[in-house]
Amino acid sequence: MTGEQGSTDLDTGTAGASARREHERRRARRERGVRDRHPHIGGALLALAAEPGHETAWARGARGEEHVAEVLGSRLRPEAIALHDRRIPGTRANIDHVVVAPSGIWVIDTKRYTGRVAVQAPLLGAAKLTIAGRDRTKLLDGLAKQVSLVTDAAAALAPGVPVHGALCVVDADLPLLGTITMRGFPLLHPRPLAKRINRGDALDAERVRRTAVALAERFPIA
Repeated sequence: MTGEQGSTDLDTGTAGASARREHERRRARRERGVRDRHPHIGGALLALAAEPGHETAWARGARGEEHVAEVLGSRLRPEAIALHDRRIPGTRANIDHVVVAPSGIWVIDTKRYTGRVAVQAPLLGAAKLTIAGRDRTKLLDGLAKQVSLVTDAAAALAPGVPVHGALCVVDADLPLLGTITMRGFPLLHPRPLAKRINRGDALDAERVRRTAVALAERFPIA
């Protein structure tokens, strides 16, 4: 598959897998609680009740990550290797996608929101990232931490390889012209993101593969 050629012995992971597991865990716990409290009518109550928002959010997030992986897989250059759902050692956190391409290493955080994306820059105070009018600046804090961790790992595993970060927003409304950038990170839909990753030739195919293998070992599947 495009984006993973030459990686037959490298497990690139499954996009959205940990979010999907969390959705199933929460749903199973809720259903078990309902059946325990209402042993005779629990099944009927569950059939009538809508899935709560805290559960659907995990399922939506998983579908967003899966969609991004599909786009990257079909649109990245053949040399590129995309690693999905990577665990940050020593934590329960994960990185949605790490792509190693001729342009370098890309750390991608995928978020699935609806609504207009904007950067508000007041005369006083720090700029804010808003989506549908809500402050989502913390998304960039999380991305910056992930990029820092991968940068530190790359310095030891693949010295000199550039590391980039990007926030991939699925479904949200981005400007038709230009790219929103905040703290040096572009906010892009999946297809423009793949196009951005495809630019540049800092690494040849062999170094792409060596770097991907090293990063896959440092950041195992979540």
